[in-house]
Amino acid sequence: MGKATGETERMHALDGVRGVAAVVVLLYHLTLMARPRLEETAGLWEWITQSPLRPLTAGSEAVLVFFVLSGLVVSIPALSSSFDWLRYYPSRLIRLYLPVVGAVLFAVALIVFVPRLPGAITPDSWLADRVASSVSLSQVIDESSLLPQTYTIVNVLWSLRWEVIFSVLLPVFVVVGLAVRRRRALAAVVSIALMVLGRVIDVDALVYLPTFFLGTLIAVSLPELRAWTDRRNRRGSGLLWGTLAVASVGLLIASWLARPIAPAGSDLSAALWGLAGAGAAGLIVVAIGSPLAKRMLSARLPLWLGRVSFSLYLVHVPVLASVAFVIGDGRWWLVAAISIPASFAIAWLFHVAVETPAHRLARRAGSRVASRHDRVPEPIAS
Repeated sequence: MGKATGETERMHALDGVRGVAAVVVLLYHLTLMARPRLEETAGLWEWITQSPLRPLTAGSEAVLVFFVLSGLVVSIPALSSSFDWLRYYPSRLIRLYLPVVGAVLFAVALIVFVPRLPGAITPDSWLADRVASSVSLSQVIDESSLLPQTYTIVNVLWSLRWEVIFSVLLPVFVVVGLAVRRRRALAAVVSIALMVLGRVIDVDALVYLPTFFLGTLIAVSLPELRAWTDRRNRRGSGLLWGTLAVASVGLLIASWLARPIAPAGSDLSAALWGLAGAGAAGLIVVAIGSPLAKRMLSARLPLWLGRVSFSLYLVHVPVLASVAFVIGDGRWWLVAAISIPASFAIAWLFHVAVETPAHRLARRAGSRVASRHDRVPEPIAS
């Protein structure tokens, strides 16, 4: 979820995509908080989640957009022959881990100072089951390490675990991406098939790693993709981009739209959910190629959202949970009215106080490691 670098600096729309996706995740968690009350009105929960409104709250699917973005923007610099792997690893891991630790400590502070009494929220709800109401030192250490599979202090950290795995395996992704470059269409189909299989047999690695790889495929194919989009745009391609955008959104939320005939938990629903990664990749292609999408996503508000998106992603659940425990999830509309602006304000402060210094430290650490290696004398030939 790091910001674009190198060649992607000219693709400001990608920052806009990142910002929009972060807001979708925020709205998704708001609906999970409000679900007990929304289900009291017949058909309201289904109307929100199984209709064309679903893209506004498709949080799990928005995370796949993040994964494709990371596969793209992290791979592009690595494709250069001058890329410094010794600089990359410490820099990348610091950029990920320091904000994570900051977010965990922020959430712990809220848990300690804001009472989380069980009677304030609905039993067996998302807040009751998936958000911590107390913490231990061992739990803080475990979640900050990004080693567990599930998280309750900052429950979005499950996705950062996969970001770390992808970041460590980046050389493999780049090598494979370059190897299949001439058969990228086939490679994309195989990746999508693996994602579908992963959903059906419930193997997360088969779902998420191919999603990152779709981003890597876009990275290795970027010159050809840009040449193709330039030719299309010169001929006028509004219908093409509109169709691709609608189709991509459709794939992203296909499992939800099909709920009436493919109930959650069925193999068909799982298979349709496996197509969400393809939809995420399609939206990234639209953001890169569509002139209208680029103008919209490069506007001031989407770019600001993109700037604080990582921080917003990390802090919004602790803020939402704290407000809900104080007010009660029965008044979900008031929780939303308070927690949304509070999340944006705290995200900006977190961006300034934690994320930006982490980026500076990451750059310095990477440069120091690289310079130390450069100073190591070459062995004398015997």
